[in-house]
Parts: sequence; C-alpha cells; structure tokens
Amino acid sequence: MRNIKILDTTMRDGDQTPGVNMAIYQKTEIALKLEEMGVDIIEAGFAAASSADFTAIGNISQAVSSPVVCSLARCVREDIIAASKALGKAKKPRIHVFIATSPVHMKYKLNVTEEEVLERIDSSVRFARSLCDDVQFSAEDATRSDPAFLIKALKTAFSAGASTLNIPDTVGYTMPDEYEAFLNRIMDGVGREAVYSTHCHDDLGMAVANSLAAVRCGIGQVEGTINGLGERAGNASLEEIIMALRTRRDLYDADTKIDSHVIGPISKLVSDVSGVPIPYNKPITGKNVFRHESGIHQHGMINNKTTYQIVFPEDVGRSPSRIVLGKLSGHHAFKGKVEELGYKLDDGLLEECFEEFKKIAEKKAKITDEDVNVMIRGKLDEKLLKDGYSVESFQIQSSSNLKSMAMICMKKGESSFSDAAVGNGPIDAAFNVINRISGRNDISLDAYEISAATEGTDAMGIVNVKVNIAGKTYSGRGVSTDIIEASIKAYVNAINMAEYRNEQDE
Repeated sequence: MRNIKILDTTMRDGDQTPGVNMAIYQKTEIALKLEEMGVDIIEAGFAAASSADFTAIGNISQAVSSPVVCSLARCVREDIIAASKALGKAKKPRIHVFIATSPVHMKYKLNVTEEEVLERIDSSVRFARSLCDDVQFSAEDATRSDPAFLIKALKTAFSAGASTLNIPDTVGYTMPDEYEAFLNRIMDGVGREAVYSTHCHDDLGMAVANSLAAVRCGIGQVEGTINGLGERAGNASLEEIIMALRTRRDLYDADTKIDSHVIGPISKLVSDVSGVPIPYNKPITGKNVFRHESGIHQHGMINNKTTYQIVFPEDVGRSPSRIVLGKLSGHHAFKGKVEELGYKLDDGLLEECFEEFKKIAEKKAKITDEDVNVMIRGKLDEKLLKDGYSVESFQIQSSSNLKSMAMICMKKGESSFSDAAVGNGPIDAAFNVINRISGRNDISLDAYEISAATEGTDAMGIVNVKVNIAGKTYSGRGVSTDIIEASIKAYVNAINMAEYRNEQDE
C-alpha cells in the first residue's frame, strides 16, 4: 500500500482566507498540533510577504522537529533568500518556488514569454537548490496551461534540482476525470522519477474529489488545509482526504501516516483561531456528522452502528467524554479534563482557568467539553494580549422605544477609562463606547456572528467579530453566558489583536 505524504498549508494558503489574520503564536500552536497529527510537511508561510510571516516560519522551524518546514517563494531571488533565512533553524527545511504557466497568467499578470518563464524556473530552482537540499516547484494555474509547455516547465524544474513537482488546480477549474487524464499525460511526459504533488481549490466544489483523482494517478503528495480554509472557496479539506483514503483503502490502495484521532481537536483549534465556524454538515468534523434523528436511522444505529456510519467519532478524536464536570468538581477533575482536551497549561494559567470554570459552574448545571474548550481559548488570547484593553464592568440600558445606552469601564496597563454612548441597540451602543475609549475612528464592523457552544438556554454564547482597521481585517472572539458580555469581549479582543499584529509587523 502506497503512503501519501500530506503537506498542510493552513498557515500559508489558509491564512489568505478573507477575514482571517492569524497571529504568530496561533500559527505555532497549530504547527505543534500538526506535528502531533503526523503531517509530513508544514508550509508555514511566505517569508517575503511580511515580517510576521518571516517570524512565524522561524518560530515554527524551532518549535517542531518531525515535519519538514516549508516556505513559499516566487521565482524571485529576493524571495528565495528570505525563505532560506526564515528556515535557518529548521531541522528539515524546504523552499517551495512557484511561477504561473498558463497563458492568461503569463500575459496579464507576469507579462512574460514562455522562454522567459523557463529561464526563471531554471535559475530560481538552481539558486534555491544551492541554499536548501529540498526544493519543491509549483506551476501556478497548471490546469489551464498548455500541456506541452507545462511538460517543458516541469522538466526544467526537475533538471534544475526540484525533487517535488506540484501540479495545482489553482482556480478550481478542472473536473476529477479531466484532472486524472491531465495528470497522467503530464507525468508520463515529464517522467515519473519526481515526487508529484497536487494542490486543489474548491471554486466548483471539486477540491477533495480532484485530490483523490490525483491519488489514482500515482501522485505522492497531497496539499490542503484544515477545514478547507483558503482563498475564495478555499482549498481541499485535508481531514476529508485523509479519512476518504483510510475508509476506502480498497479503492485507492493508499493511506497516510496521519493519526486521525487528532483530526477533531485540530479542526476545532483552527476554527477557533481563524474565526471561521465549522458548518454543522461539514464532513468528518461537523456537529451533525454523528447525529441521527430519523427514527429509522436511530433503530438501525441501535442494532448496528455500521448501518448509517462509515466513520466513527472515536476514529477522529470525537470519542465520548470520560470526565464529567460540575460545580462540585475540584482541581484534579478539572486538570484531567484539560489534559483530555489536549491542552498543556502552566500552573498559573491552569489556576486562572479553574477560577473561571468555577464562575461558569455557578451559572450552568452541566459543564460540557465545549464549555471548557471555549473558556480556555479565551484565556489563552487574554494571556497573549495582556497589554491590551480589558473590560472591568459595563451597564446597558435598552428599550423598544428609545435608543440603547452603554456605560463601560476599561483598563489598559495601569490606566483606567470609562465612557458612555448611545446606539441602535445594546451591541451598537457598546461598540460605540469601545471606539471612543480606544480612540478608533478608522474601525468598521465587517462581520458579527453569534453561536452557542452547546444546547440549552444556559449555553455559553460565542461571538466572533471581524473588524476592518485601516484597511486590514482582524478577528475577535468572546465567550460568556451573557451574549452582550461576549460581544464586548470579542470587539475588544479584535482591537487588541490589531495592536498586537501592528507591533509584530513593525
């Protein structure tokens, strides 16, 4: 049975999702979880794109030891130098160079001839190979390229020293049968000595299907992101590809070395960090995947689970909880639950989380895993953004006939602030106060989403906001049994994240 290597690009291509702006510490946290999952290659960023990306690649290079750590670079000398420097402390570095090969990209984006593209491929791959033993080359928009020219481009890259050749469906244009035939033609034309890779986008909903079609062709590496994050409609969802291969080994005669038990936790982590919710009907990790409401389905499940399930929750790290928490639970039970959920907290942060848990337990009869998870995520963000604003108290007045009014007391460092404002509803009034206190006249609210961590009227409310500040988008997340408090926390968190990211980029 063939082993398919997995290249995760959540922190590079996934970070290009509209409205997503991951912080360096969040990328490192994801990278450590990817290592635990058994991912072969982590594409940690685009070193030349920003100082934050450069630093994130460096931090991840030091944090992980098992996976290859990769930086993207255009076929531009300065990009390749930046990638090499960022990967300086990686145990297993890879430089990933790319250039477009389709007529539309060469004419309207690059304004170059085919001969010039071939020259840039040859010189760039050779230069990257002089700096790093492991070089990957990607032909951007490969599926809309002329096959004869694409074969020349890939041959050039392989001869220059690229050991992995990626044939991406950059705009999600192709269909599975078409992609399979296309790949076979290209691979036969270039020769099958190289490791071939696929990178598919989901513009027509075919990313996973196309990736699996590529496996049938004999490709050795699949690229994608957790939860399918990415530009436009996103990338191929790695968790779906991994479980499709594992469930249908009979069809593909291929598998990965991924520990599938980490899929559930890392999917949740990426959703929390990115602020992009997991759809309830999302394959493998959606809330509804292992729920059965139809009477016929329930009857079948009682008799034999395989009647309506081909993947089981315990296969993807969603096994039933072993530790049940309540208001009488002590330190040991809480610590056990934290470890069960995959967190490793220092004693100080563990104590802070325990105190917050006890407050929640006074308001809720039953504490679920998701309650604990969202509370810990909130505390981790607070720890990072400790130098930012924090909310000390607030009061809201609202009625059906008058404008709402909010009064908020906030603190930043040793300084305290308080102010009041009106608005079209309690949330609008609260956000207006925060804008006044923070002095933000350049902020606009792009997205506001409310969800419940669990079922029930006492559920923890989760608010995700996306704000635009000076042309850049930042995400914020707030959690509370009071939805107004959760909204205020989320908005303040977004402003703090903006200040934190600006400091990183300086």
